[in-house]
Amino acid sequence: MPLPAMPPRAADFLDRLPETRWPRLWLLALCLALWLPGFATLPPGDRDESRFAQASRQMVESGDYVRIRFGEEERNKKPAGIHWAQAASVHVAETLGLGDRGQIWPYRLPSFLGALAAVLATFHWGRALVGRRAAFTAAAMLAACTVLVVETHIAKTDAALLGTVAVAMGLLGRAYLAPGSFTTWQAAGFWAVLGLSILLKGPIGPLVALLAVITLVAADRAGAWLKTLRAAWGIPLMLAVAAPWFIAIGIATEGRFFADAVGGDMLNKVNSGEEAHWGPPGYYLLTFALSAFPAGFLVLRALPTAWRDRLNPGTRFLLAWIAPSWLMFEAVATKLPHYTLPVFPALMLLGAAWAMDPLRRPAPRWLAWLGAGLLSVVAVALGVAAGVLPWLADHRIDPLSLLVLPFAALLLWAVFACLKDGAPGRAALAAAFLAVPIYAGVLGGLLPRLEAPWIGPRIAQALAAQGLTPPGGEGFGIVGYHEPSLVFATGTRTALLRDGAAAADYLAAAPGRIVAIGDRDLARFQAELQRLNLAPRPIGEVAGYNYTRGRRLVLRLYRLS
Repeated sequence: MPLPAMPPRAADFLDRLPETRWPRLWLLALCLALWLPGFATLPPGDRDESRFAQASRQMVESGDYVRIRFGEEERNKKPAGIHWAQAASVHVAETLGLGDRGQIWPYRLPSFLGALAAVLATFHWGRALVGRRAAFTAAAMLAACTVLVVETHIAKTDAALLGTVAVAMGLLGRAYLAPGSFTTWQAAGFWAVLGLSILLKGPIGPLVALLAVITLVAADRAGAWLKTLRAAWGIPLMLAVAAPWFIAIGIATEGRFFADAVGGDMLNKVNSGEEAHWGPPGYYLLTFALSAFPAGFLVLRALPTAWRDRLNPGTRFLLAWIAPSWLMFEAVATKLPHYTLPVFPALMLLGAAWAMDPLRRPAPRWLAWLGAGLLSVVAVALGVAAGVLPWLADHRIDPLSLLVLPFAALLLWAVFACLKDGAPGRAALAAAFLAVPIYAGVLGGLLPRLEAPWIGPRIAQALAAQGLTPPGGEGFGIVGYHEPSLVFATGTRTALLRDGAAAADYLAAAPGRIVAIGDRDLARFQAELQRLNLAPRPIGEVAGYNYTRGRRLVLRLYRLS
């Protein structure tokens, strides 16, 4: 049975879209459609998001914007830049009456804005590298990438870091391609943005730029263009942006921040798979089809042509951006799909440049089939997983989640119809736009409607029914479930208790307290109650699934009469 062709009006719209008079407005509309579903309704996740958000909330509550704490524990892993951005978002939301510090969405706003900056920077500076039409297509492809869509919904550093890297590399590309027109203000912007990236995630941003510079100088055997960067005063400017906080935190923690952040967090990631996040060599190639969905198939098709075209200055710069940083991330023992995000703008620009080139060489047949097969597998897997997940989590069928698979099939039909017509650029744009209902169904419809994974918010609701409400959390202790999302949901003063005996002692220490006991600690709790001659009354029960540990649990709430 022949594949139905795309309707002529839809095909004409997609062909004309890269030439629109308002490209940034179209990209903004696409980003809003892709990223807003679930942005405010998806509960805080474990573990990194809730750790970051809770530490930022404690900054707001305490007024201490130097030290980073989670509860009473120092969190000496990442610089304070993202916490400042999140705290500022909370202050703005509360001032305007749009939200409060107990809601998760204000903490996600810096991730949203960083991702938006990356998409717009990919278009703005990509025009000089690959042309206007290809730059628009690449920006749309980047906006729809699974890894970036997910990161916009997570209150942590990576989407914000991507924004700084995309801007800095865009300016670096301009200095490489047109050193004669690279101004002092542009040089200052380059170094200042790298300074901001240091405040967000340490040396990652400068490393990406440095590796690209070294690669270009080695490949060209020339580096006269580097003078336009004004490194003599640019490097001090970059350090001046970040240095004040590093000096302050060094004094405040008596050097513990640097010992923990460098000697602990960073070296552990390099030498071993921290927190079981190990991956084999080639991990990022193996996961690329999912992290770059739905546009990864186009990038794979473009790679052979990009290598043949490596003498072209724009392509040369993009390859220098990608290759050394990709190898660096592969060399690090700790691997997570979002670690390679800093090179995604360059990957999308290479893919779009090939797709929009009327003289492009066809991809090798095996590579074209591989890309099509991976796209099909990921799309079908997302649709099937969305339909099955409500049954696995809550033992129910969600009619809305069943719609994801038909939308995935629609995306596949549109992509293959465009490829059959010899229009890979149109296929990329069709994939980006038709990814909207898929992400809306998963992030905006399916996940927020689940019950089992969101234990912390449900415990907070049970406490509110008893008159104990966040943000304080004082008077509530728990054993058997200590995930950061619980602390964010129930309050900073939530007591994370050692075992069932400690829970009984906590309950007896003051009137009106409430404790939650996990099923594994219930026997010890009851034995200690008997010894203390206490008879608390059960006031509720929360059953759920701890997805960070992969097990179901039941938490029983007790209160003394």
